[in-house]
Amino acid sequence: MKKTVIKEILEWALCFIIAVILALVVRYYIGTPTEVRQSSMFPTLHEGERLWLNRWPRTVNKLPERGDIITFEKPSKTYISEDEVDLSNPVAIYDYEPQGLFNKFAYYVLEVSKTSFIKRVIGLPGDYVEIKNGSVYINNEKLEEEYLQDGIVTDMKQGRDQGQFTGFVVPENCVFCLGDNRTSSNDCRAFGCIPLEKIEGKVEFRFWPLSKFGGI
Repeated sequence: MKKTVIKEILEWALCFIIAVILALVVRYYIGTPTEVRQSSMFPTLHEGERLWLNRWPRTVNKLPERGDIITFEKPSKTYISEDEVDLSNPVAIYDYEPQGLFNKFAYYVLEVSKTSFIKRVIGLPGDYVEIKNGSVYINNEKLEEEYLQDGIVTDMKQGRDQGQFTGFVVPENCVFCLGDNRTSSNDCRAFGCIPLEKIEGKVEFRFWPLSKFGGI
């Protein structure tokens, strides 16, 4: 009798372990739900909304397309001053690396203590990006952005500071991202372009609230 009970416990434990492993594999390589926690993508996204994040592009090292909404790891430095900026290498600074196998697993897989930003892809590798006259210009042509609120102005203001990343070419395997809520978004204007390896996934659709269920 005892052997039968022990056998059942071990079988259930094994099933639980397999289920956890499969869930982690799906979460890391295929997709996962996420929640909007900031207002930087208003009016497209609202705080508290739930989204499905597609991880597959990260798994196959595929760059997003212009207009895609993505999440990426928060840069180590979210504001680069005029004295520090280097427009010949306009890439965000990532100098944090967790030490030890467990800490790396917790940070990159479980995403414990990891902060992510959600923004829209504006510039792709090779694009010349310039912000002027209240708009974004890509390769000297004004970018039409229907998703923005009427009357919104895109300038270099980042709260009390002035962003420095304008008038540069997006480096290879990087993207330039902005929040739709341009007046309340800490984005690539302040810290530079995002490397491909720091992109976590592409927002595919919204599933909560149910009244807004569907693609974005």
